[in-house]
Amino acid sequence: MPSRRTVLAATAGVTAGLTVGGGAYAVGSGGENAGHRDADDRTLRALVSRMSLEEKVGQLFVMRVYGHSATDPDQADVDANLAEIGVRTAAELIARYRVGGIIYFTWAHNTRDPRQIAELSNGIQRAALEQPRGLPVLIATDQEHGAVCRIGRPAALFPGAMAMGAGGSRDDARTLGRVSGAELRAMGIRQDYSPDADVNVNPANPIIGVRSFGADPEAVGALVAAEAQGYRDAGVAATAKHFPGHGDTAVDSHTGFPVITHSRDLWEKLDAVPFRAAVRAGIDSIMTAHIQFPALDGSGDPATLSHPVLTGILRGELGYDGVVVTDSLGMEGVRTKYGDDRVPVLALKAGVDQLLNPPALDVAWNAVLAAVRDGELTEARLDESVLRILRLKSRLGLLERPYVNAKDVGRVVGAARHLATADRIAERTTTLLVNEGGLLPLSRRTHGRLLVVGADPASPSGTTGPPTAVLAAAFTELGFTVRTSATGTDPSAAAVDAAVAAAADADAVIVGTYNVTADSGQRRLVERLVATGLPVVAVAVRNPYDVAQLPTVRAFLASYCWTDVELRAAARVIAGRVAPRGRLPVPVQRADDPAQVLYPIGHGLTYERYAADRA
Repeated sequence: MPSRRTVLAATAGVTAGLTVGGGAYAVGSGGENAGHRDADDRTLRALVSRMSLEEKVGQLFVMRVYGHSATDPDQADVDANLAEIGVRTAAELIARYRVGGIIYFTWAHNTRDPRQIAELSNGIQRAALEQPRGLPVLIATDQEHGAVCRIGRPAALFPGAMAMGAGGSRDDARTLGRVSGAELRAMGIRQDYSPDADVNVNPANPIIGVRSFGADPEAVGALVAAEAQGYRDAGVAATAKHFPGHGDTAVDSHTGFPVITHSRDLWEKLDAVPFRAAVRAGIDSIMTAHIQFPALDGSGDPATLSHPVLTGILRGELGYDGVVVTDSLGMEGVRTKYGDDRVPVLALKAGVDQLLNPPALDVAWNAVLAAVRDGELTEARLDESVLRILRLKSRLGLLERPYVNAKDVGRVVGAARHLATADRIAERTTTLLVNEGGLLPLSRRTHGRLLVVGADPASPSGTTGPPTAVLAAAFTELGFTVRTSATGTDPSAAAVDAAVAAAADADAVIVGTYNVTADSGQRRLVERLVATGLPVVAVAVRNPYDVAQLPTVRAFLASYCWTDVELRAAARVIAGRVAPRGRLPVPVQRADDPAQVLYPIGHGLTYERYAADRA
């Protein structure tokens, strides 16, 4: 465990107390809760005043870096860092650019296991504090739960946002934030890019979908505020995203430039509601969206680069004075109109504080530096953002306690009580949409032999997967005899024939569906299985909208994601071990007439013997 380093003077004579040395600024020992106290603004402003321009520019960037270690990554990660960033290691990245933040990714090999993550975090902090006037790094990741997670098993993985919307419990959302936040903090991660505050009103949305709590703005806002409070209680900064609202797009901003056609009045009633709730709840950071929103800014610029959107509306009208972070600057939505040298400068002029993951850090860093030296940006403007970032670091306790105890991480991350909590919450989210003739729950006495078929999309990070195997294992544990026949998201005629043949030895069939369309092979699979006369139970392992395409199934459930915790909960509901309690957080339109609602928000069945409890 590294020795404790402290970075601020806690005395009134702050200016005299701040001295340049081979490490961090000095501060008093503080006491038990010192890491949770804010340093006063006078202290922080004095700190900013002693920083060089280059150090200020560095504080604005949150950057990826390859490798499991800050100083000794694998050679392949060294090569990747040299190719993309021009440095060998995280320590070299900090020394050259003095970045204020680092983001962890699974694909960057940052997240092998909890102990390694904690040691990586400590190595990053050590490298930062060894610099002249060194400041701790704000380490972040995308731990949304559900479909987007960077840290998997043995960490506790909770249901995703739309599942939590189906559960509808603010207490559960707060618990998710508190437990997930405790685990992240134990690994040295202090900023989570969650929760998603988008109101998903477009079933065809390719990038948000089940990452949203739902289509009711007030319900979304309540859950955003609750989850954010849970993270705050755990000492981790939550991030509401993607402002001003990404819930009604049919284009993925990773690969294109979405345009939102909502009127200003509709934005106020729909998209703005969760962000207002987040601001009222004291959200620590808000992430921008790379979307064009003509009703809010007619310039054609993405919201990330829009002064009317970020300064005029977010800061002015919503009264938000916390940290604003961009979505990744490597996404196409923000690169369509301007070059990579202009994007970071324009983002800062718009009102952004943190510049996330530019495709070429040297280009972005030098562009901001040149913009100040040329007078396009003032140093005072940089000071505003650096001060907000330091306030956040102070509030999170980073300026006094930047290190974690890697030896203790195993007691927190994946603790048995955390895993049990995730399971119990998941059970309250599974939604039963169809149950003709009271087919469910299935009894082992009458339906003891099950065939599990269906889609096997790549599992979210760190889950067991694939879905058919997870469901089969869950049913086996519940006492059923199970066979599997993975048929994929677009089953061939041969795969369908094989599944139908396998069903001959089953008493019932469980089908996992994933984004079913009218001409989908998944639909043909279900129709063929139903035609055998066997009971067919469909489980939508992503979008609940699948139910509209499968009118012949006798039972249909929505799990909202294909992570282990959600699939296991669905199996327990099917077997009657627990009641289905979830209610749709989005409407499902008819497949043959999208103007008509097939199942409204709030729809959800339960079993007769549980009805009184649910009521």
